[in-house]
Amino acid sequence: MATIQLKQVEKKFGEQYAVKPLDLTIADGEFIVLLGPSGCGKTTTLRMISGLETVTAGHILLDDKNVTWLHPSDRDIAFVFQFYALYPHINVRDNISFPLRAQGEKKELIDERVKQVVQLLRIEHLLNKRPGGLSGGDKQRVALARALVRRPAAFLMDEPLGALDADLRETMRAEIRQLQLRLKATTVYVTHDQIEAMAMGDRIVVMSAAVVQQVGTPTDVYYNPANLFVAKFIGSPGMNLVQGNFSDGVVRLPGANQYPMPDGWKNSLARNENVIIGFRPESAQVNPDGALHGEVYAADMHGSYTMLHVNMEGDNVVHLRADRAVRYPIGANIRFDLDPNMARFFNPQNEMALRKN
Repeated sequence: MATIQLKQVEKKFGEQYAVKPLDLTIADGEFIVLLGPSGCGKTTTLRMISGLETVTAGHILLDDKNVTWLHPSDRDIAFVFQFYALYPHINVRDNISFPLRAQGEKKELIDERVKQVVQLLRIEHLLNKRPGGLSGGDKQRVALARALVRRPAAFLMDEPLGALDADLRETMRAEIRQLQLRLKATTVYVTHDQIEAMAMGDRIVVMSAAVVQQVGTPTDVYYNPANLFVAKFIGSPGMNLVQGNFSDGVVRLPGANQYPMPDGWKNSLARNENVIIGFRPESAQVNPDGALHGEVYAADMHGSYTMLHVNMEGDNVVHLRADRAVRYPIGANIRFDLDPNMARFFNPQNEMALRKN
């Protein structure tokens, strides 16, 4: 497999940036997810790596070889598309073997490679069928097999599960990840689904408005977001964000709420500085003696827990996980605490996360 390096790679259409200059190194055998909303530049980045899109500036290296201006067929990279891109008039066997036949490989090698990949993906029974007679999941397995049969240096996947229903998407997520781990394949995977990204990636590249917002492990981007965009975008629901004012060691929040600043954070804030406090729903605990309070706005049963929507005042509604066995009437006043190790703080001016010091 291969190491992929992007050095100050950018893409412009006229004067409009699709991807602003970015630096990224994808290690040999790593599974990297490009995550962000539509139009953020993630698919354009993937297409520049593949050669399907030319760069405006910068360099792309594959195992230290500059491939910036090489034709896609000369990059030794396989691309898996969202909508399968299978040939409808030929059977599965011929679809899978097509890349090898196009390269002029011998029949013996082609037959051996096809046999290996269909066994790996457990689709031997589909070989004589045509794509029109396959389910969505089977079509995606065939598309994966066609990419695998070449044994490329890296795999690029552009929302390959986007056309599948929820149950099948979950199954295929696990299959693709297991396959990648077995092959130790360098993989760059594009999605707008943050659950998919969290479940599959070794690292996640969070993008917005053509800019990389944060690169980190799923744990990093979830618990230590670099800015307000990442805090809101990652998680379902996203991180609770409430603006307050810090003075005398206390953050004053809407609804006459006061939260003592945890140790290690006080030096990050000047006296009377505005600050945004962030916390995940699971970081709050309903407690009759809690430091914070609010009114139950709504309550959703999520099976193993209840998600409470609590209005602290005005439009400041926060989301808390609570015991599913306890009933929380709409309009009831409740008190809750925050785990001080899980509280995060942001500068409202530049929207960047503050760090302990």
